[in-house]
Amino acid sequence: MPPRLVYLDNAATTPVRPEVLEAMLPYLGREAFGNPSSAHRFGRAARAGVEEAKRTIAEVLGAEPGQVIFTSGGTEADNLAVIGCALAVRDRGGPFRAAVSAIEHKAVLAAAHAVAHLGGEEIVLPVDAAGVVVEDALVAALGQGVAVVSVMWVNNEVGVTQPVARLAARCREAGVAFHVDAVQAFGKIPVSLPDVGCTFLTISGHKIGAPKGIGALIVRDRHAVAAIIHGGGQQFGIRPGTENVPGIIGLGTAVELAAREQAEFARCVGALRDELERRILAVVPDAVINAGESLRAPHVSSIAIPGTDSEALLMHLDLAGIACSSGSACSTGAVEPSHVLSAMGVPRELGIAALRFSFGKDNTLADVEAVAAAFPKIVEKVRALSAVLHR
Repeated sequence: MPPRLVYLDNAATTPVRPEVLEAMLPYLGREAFGNPSSAHRFGRAARAGVEEAKRTIAEVLGAEPGQVIFTSGGTEADNLAVIGCALAVRDRGGPFRAAVSAIEHKAVLAAAHAVAHLGGEEIVLPVDAAGVVVEDALVAALGQGVAVVSVMWVNNEVGVTQPVARLAARCREAGVAFHVDAVQAFGKIPVSLPDVGCTFLTISGHKIGAPKGIGALIVRDRHAVAAIIHGGGQQFGIRPGTENVPGIIGLGTAVELAAREQAEFARCVGALRDELERRILAVVPDAVINAGESLRAPHVSSIAIPGTDSEALLMHLDLAGIACSSGSACSTGAVEPSHVLSAMGVPRELGIAALRFSFGKDNTLADVEAVAAAFPKIVEKVRALSAVLHR
């Protein structure tokens, strides 16, 4: 009998929700397939769907519809915020620097690096052992003159939440644009633009039950960003190109559902996350919960298993029908800790042995029980193999 399949990698992606697919179908078929820039009835039908999705997303986030800029996903939105803002400030003769935290998603780190390649400068803000941005370092960076600061609200690997409202206030006082990557925050914790006061905010569809390839950047000040791709005048010229109408419809539906269900989602997955950690610690007492004492979003757990490596654990978990991800990266054949765990000061031997379990709306206690039942034998097997390899 095949093993029970358990999916605990929802921070990587989620399945498309039936309600989202149903909302998208008319825009994939012959009912409203037109180009939303066309003046005929087919184009008008597509444009009406886009504008309705804009209104929905704006209402949920506390923004204006005209502030919603659709992108191909979180990576593009992050790049548009960081690079686009730095370019806009440079064009006005201001400082061409981007300051980002050391535990950002690679999309933000790479965007800051691109600013440096374009002749600017990247500043990496350290975090403390709890994974929280060192505020004094931010203040120091603001004193050096930066164009944009980018800090993710919820870390995708360990789930740590940042005090983004306080950091945004620091940036406002200095007259600096502040970008929040809310990809892992939206739908998991309450997200409100007015409460944060940021200049830009990123969301991504496939983390909340919409398809891959659609996201949005909320741009509260159009003058604060320059386009990084060029074409027609769609979306005020900030992000030109024919809009992904079915994806936009799906994103609008997913955002509405995620916001409506957020409190219940957080309660349910938070209980499952805590139960998983409790059970793993019961069967592997020397396991370490990374950022376990930090303020975390409810859906992510990073657990290090001493005496193992994450790639071997992942392989055996997959064979047991359990899907999760690692807190390490394989580079040139050598397993290395992720940049997030390294920035937090997690020892290398724990960093290379970290697993990330991330919960979604469809997970149940049976999934936790399946992991807890399989885990001791898998750990024993990987530890025995590791002991032989390092003898």
